[in-house]
Amino acid sequence: MKILVNGGAGYIGSHVVKQLGEEGGHEITVVDNLVTGFEDAILYGEFVNLDLSDFEAVDRLFEEKKFDAVIHFAASLVVPESVSDPIKYYMNNTVNTTNVIRCCVKHGVNRFIFSSTAATYGEPDEKYIPVNENTPTSPINPYGSSKLMSETVLKDTAFAHPDFKYVIFRYFNVAGASLDGKIGQSTKGATHLIKVAAETACGKRDKMYVFGDDYNTEDGTCIRDYIHVEDLASAHLEGLRYLNEGNKSDIFNCGYGHGFSVLEVLDTMRDVSGIDFKADIKERRAGDPAILISDNTKIREVMNWQPKYDDLKLICKSALDWEKKI
Repeated sequence: MKILVNGGAGYIGSHVVKQLGEEGGHEITVVDNLVTGFEDAILYGEFVNLDLSDFEAVDRLFEEKKFDAVIHFAASLVVPESVSDPIKYYMNNTVNTTNVIRCCVKHGVNRFIFSSTAATYGEPDEKYIPVNENTPTSPINPYGSSKLMSETVLKDTAFAHPDFKYVIFRYFNVAGASLDGKIGQSTKGATHLIKVAAETACGKRDKMYVFGDDYNTEDGTCIRDYIHVEDLASAHLEGLRYLNEGNKSDIFNCGYGHGFSVLEVLDTMRDVSGIDFKADIKERRAGDPAILISDNTKIREVMNWQPKYDDLKLICKSALDWEKKI
């Protein structure tokens, strides 16, 4: 297949490109502007340094390459930043994505895999925990809203153009690094908990912060569903197979179906690192729900997705090993 991977130099995208390359049989084109991605993380395919806001260049690329499928990761994704700079998020995550979808329709690319987020659910009522794909969507920050808008564009496009099919993956909290040590999360100033904890354990930070200890949870800190990046990447290959088999457009949660609190994650990182690093309590961040845990029944049953790395210690250790390497 001729596959366009937008944002393929980024954390998740690079792991998907790696697995596509290892699978073989694909002609991969990676588009990235390298604002948060890294060219040396692209282990397979052709790299095109391009910002998706350049609509004419994107259109030319579609005309030249004659893609069979698009996997779309490219996005801004820091929740607090989305609250302070919403226009950036709507332009990058919604407007640029809409143009890519437009190019697909124009150039006859009928398979689209979209990187969405559990932030589309907002802060679900307790009766919806764990959340399934039918849980009402009610984002509480512009990041989640910008992704949900793109989901709507995909749905409306598929309705208007019946040959166009999509898979939307709503990610929960992605963490860890490839177990062969080749790639991982390298973003400077990352806000992901396990990445920050690994940096602190390695001495790259003097201390870290826990944002809020007064949530309605057992230890007062937020609970999240952490999924290893290699398992998340494998879901995208299953998504391609699903679309290639002629199945209908659909939405799937990507998580393990259980959660850990912030304090539990920090204790696990201290355990695997042997470092009793410091974490200070600060006020809550804007846009953080108390609990987000997935119901992953649908992806398991419909795609027969079989996660291999559902182990918080392994996730933390792989993140720590990568942090020591870079």
